[in-house]
Amino acid sequence: MAKAVQKATRSLTRKVFKAGSKAMSKAVSQAVEAVSATYRPPRGAGDWIAGQAIGPAGLRRFHLFRPPGVRNDERLPLLVMLHGCGQTAAQFAHSTRMNGIALRERFLVLYPEQDRTANPQGCWNWYDTRSRHADAEAATLLAAIDQVCLLYPVDREAVALAGISAGASMAALLAIRHPTRFRAVAMHSGVPPGSAHSAATALAAMRGRRTASAPLP
Repeated sequence: MAKAVQKATRSLTRKVFKAGSKAMSKAVSQAVEAVSATYRPPRGAGDWIAGQAIGPAGLRRFHLFRPPGVRNDERLPLLVMLHGCGQTAAQFAHSTRMNGIALRERFLVLYPEQDRTANPQGCWNWYDTRSRHADAEAATLLAAIDQVCLLYPVDREAVALAGISAGASMAALLAIRHPTRFRAVAMHSGVPPGSAHSAATALAAMRGRRTASAPLP
């Protein structure tokens, strides 16, 4: 009798947990989509262009901010902004107000967005160099950059990277793997590639804790 009750309880617990996880995942997804859908630059203040690129890590969505009145013969600098964990491209654009600076200084801003199926927390997998997932993701981001350079008036000699948290670390990995492609790199609250080799050690490294070295292959 006791065994039967325990078995039934475990089964019910699993079902409740599974249902709760699905509901939570759906709620988070809807919230993320709502923020992304509602964010737009002020009317008359440039274009907010949605796009997607495909690379070794699969498909990644992005948004591009283009200031108004770009001439056909113009070539503008491009700043690639990589968000942190738990953020979307739209949230990062909104919180940093980078589009306002781009509007004033006249440059393009590319906001790639991590796919939640690649990382449930929305973090860039910059640390996963042993399995090459990090390099696949970096190559996919480079594909997005190349696509924007091809379709829009980008000065290819003036492409820079910036990121926060996991985005900063991925920006550093991109610069290390492709040093001739980028004019500058700005890191905020990130750690250099090689500081971690898993999600757990990545978090520890970002909190200033010593982790086992993970040299880049």
